[in-house]
Amino acid sequence: MRNPTTGILLKLGSVFLFTCMGAILKATAEEVPPGEQVFFRSLFAIPVILVWLLLRRELATGLRTANPMSHAYRGIVGTISMGCGFAGLGLLPFPEATALNYAMPLMTVIFAAMFLNERVGVFRLSMVGLGFAGVLIVLSQRLSVGMNGVSAAQTLGAMLTLTGAAFGALAQIFISRMVATERTSAVVFWFSVTATVLSLVTLPFGWVVPGAGTAALLVGAGLIGGVAQIMLTSSYRFADASLVAPFDYASMLMAIAVGWFVFGEPTSPRMLAGAAVIIAAGVAIILRERHLGIRRGQRAATPR
Repeated sequence: MRNPTTGILLKLGSVFLFTCMGAILKATAEEVPPGEQVFFRSLFAIPVILVWLLLRRELATGLRTANPMSHAYRGIVGTISMGCGFAGLGLLPFPEATALNYAMPLMTVIFAAMFLNERVGVFRLSMVGLGFAGVLIVLSQRLSVGMNGVSAAQTLGAMLTLTGAAFGALAQIFISRMVATERTSAVVFWFSVTATVLSLVTLPFGWVVPGAGTAALLVGAGLIGGVAQIMLTSSYRFADASLVAPFDYASMLMAIAVGWFVFGEPTSPRMLAGAAVIIAAGVAIILRERHLGIRRGQRAATPR
């Protein structure tokens, strides 16, 4: 049943929960390495997904897959994306890491043209170029190591965050191919399983035994991430993707608030300017695609 208001509320709820999850991961970054964070984030999302499928009476069918290798490939690129993103989050101010992650949908447009042979018009290419200009504005304050208080760790964090965004965009390409044969529930579940297993590869590189408080936070991050993923998936059942997608950018306001009140991180005018450019480009692409989709639907409905 389509209900746009419900779809929007679910999307905003997922954005809020993902922001909370990110804040938890940043808070534990000094004690826990990124690979271990990926393990907790993925492992404790699995029971949430299973309970969701059980309540929907889809446990018997929701996990079936017609192409197991596609889940493996998507899991590899998705896990790399998650690990790089978590590492960058620990090295950068929270709002800045959030802004750089907005490069992901821009990269997805490019990769879709490269790997899926999607036609990308002049307008979308122009907006992608504008978005990358915004990324450079945000990034520019991290490229001068040793100047204006910029550390090598912050520069590394920016590079890791953008690398995570690039692999995240590749994961979206895999998903766009998989949805033709795979259920959304299977994609979400098997990614969590794959990421949990792959994160163990980092075990020799400095995993720690977290304290009780830190362990509780990490378990909470996994549970929150699982609920957020379900809310995100459910939002598209009630409303068109083009309608709810712009609400992703509400995370910028939430990130600024979390950065300021939780981590004491002031937001620079340059970062805000760059984020505004990226968001404007992203919203323009979404609205343009929505408009074209409506026009295509009208043409298809016209009697011939």
